[in-house]
Amino acid sequence: MLTPSHFKYVFQEPLRASTPEITILARKNTLEHPRLGLTVAKKHLKRAHDRNRIKRLCRESFRLLQHELPAYDFVIVAKAGIGKLDNPTLLQILDKLWQRHIRLAKKSS
Repeated sequence: MLTPSHFKYVFQEPLRASTPEITILARKNTLEHPRLGLTVAKKHLKRAHDRNRIKRLCRESFRLLQHELPAYDFVIVAKAGIGKLDNPTLLQILDKLWQRHIRLAKKSS
């Protein structure tokens, strides 16, 4: 997702899946494929390379599962403590949250 209005749309009435370190918000879109937006605040990760690592892992996780995901707009929100997670743990958490969104989408359709 590229524009602030896309993000605003998701923030208005999102479906949520969260852990203490990360939240994935979702809202149905009018396209036939899922889209991803990322918010990783400097407040939680001071250094750019730390923020980039989180974003890179989130994008990779999304890319691998995008064919299973429903046609929703997803926004990943990084929270405090995300920098302490190592890569395999973060990918495991993301996978669990994606599966929850897949289940939520099946319920609501």
